[in-house]
Amino acid sequence: MSEQTREQGTGQPRRVVVVGAGMAGVQTAVALREQGFTGPVTLIGAEPHQPYDRPPLSKAVLLGTAEGSALDVDFEGLGIELLLGREVTGLRPADRELDTEAGPVPYDVLVLATGAEPVRLPGAEGVPGVHLLRTLDDAERLRPVLARQHEIVVVGAGWIGAEFATAAREAGCAVTVVEAADRPLAGALPAEAAAPMTAWYADSGVELRTHARVERVEPGAVLLDDGTRVPADAVVVGIGARPATRWLAGSGVELGAHGEVVADAHLSTSVPGVHAVGDCASFPSGRYGERLLVHHWDNALQGPRTVAANIIGAATGEPPVVYDPVPYFWSEQFGRFVQYAGHHAAADRAVWRGDPAGPAWTVCWLRGDRLVAILAVGRPRDLAQGRRLIEAGTPMDAELLADPARPLKKAVG
Repeated sequence: MSEQTREQGTGQPRRVVVVGAGMAGVQTAVALREQGFTGPVTLIGAEPHQPYDRPPLSKAVLLGTAEGSALDVDFEGLGIELLLGREVTGLRPADRELDTEAGPVPYDVLVLATGAEPVRLPGAEGVPGVHLLRTLDDAERLRPVLARQHEIVVVGAGWIGAEFATAAREAGCAVTVVEAADRPLAGALPAEAAAPMTAWYADSGVELRTHARVERVEPGAVLLDDGTRVPADAVVVGIGARPATRWLAGSGVELGAHGEVVADAHLSTSVPGVHAVGDCASFPSGRYGERLLVHHWDNALQGPRTVAANIIGAATGEPPVVYDPVPYFWSEQFGRFVQYAGHHAAADRAVWRGDPAGPAWTVCWLRGDRLVAILAVGRPRDLAQGRRLIEAGTPMDAELLADPARPLKKAVG
């Protein structure tokens, strides 16, 4: 047996338990094996389904062009024990045990990868026809709703709301999106970057109502705070997500202002032997000088490699690996491919490439002469080159950058 899989001083293989069978949890278990860990690995998931990928839920699974999105992982071949359909209810670090509905599960090293859970619309619980879109079961419940071409109200014009509205229109449904803010993606993008996206809704036949707060939901309708009654055969709520960490209350694991696990630069928590990765955890970014909480697929793919390396390294005396990525995500909505990399809050100015009224354009955010974030609509080459330039910290020439015909890599200072 490899020495790296032994607890220092015991000669015994360490048991790694991963809580959460989404992308972050699965990738952690796989990365441990890929990096040579041969000790026991257990993956615990609350859902009964084989672990699956979430992005297809808002498109292919919803529209019936795919039956599911199970991850192509040979868990048995990799020697990864799956405990599915098992809710974890508590953590007792002193005993190195998890509490679950089926009894305690011991661990030597623990990885928290429980992801995020959707924010529910107050007062809408239990009202017939109200849906969330976060799990495979959610998508399966919504599929026949779209097939019947119902009148649908989407609450929230964020990423999920836009993607669902796109799928619903493709299915032939009448769609109204109500958003409390003055624009789509108000919590994700600056006003000037999100403003051009407003027109995408009307172009696709979706009615977008901004400054629209939901007073209450009743069977067959959504009532807004201005007295407007919007007919709704079904209501889909997409008003954000919060880290799924309430089960950690009283465990000693430090939680942040958003309920997320506060991880350090190595993705370790405040409790020895406990790591955290993915949507449930924030981490300090040396690149941006602040703590980041990233609720996107790429973070759930990249972070596990760092966690696995640090679990293995802890047994061999290797220095810990720092996690400091350039955040990245994408969205397909209203016939457009939208990509984003970086963190624009660190910027002091924005440079536009192309006409935001057109089908393809880019916004580049600079701090001084360094690119810190990029939003690309229909310009994947801009995104790919921009992401590398952010990672490298390459000085840019803003005047050259503003020329949409010039490749980003040719706009360096």
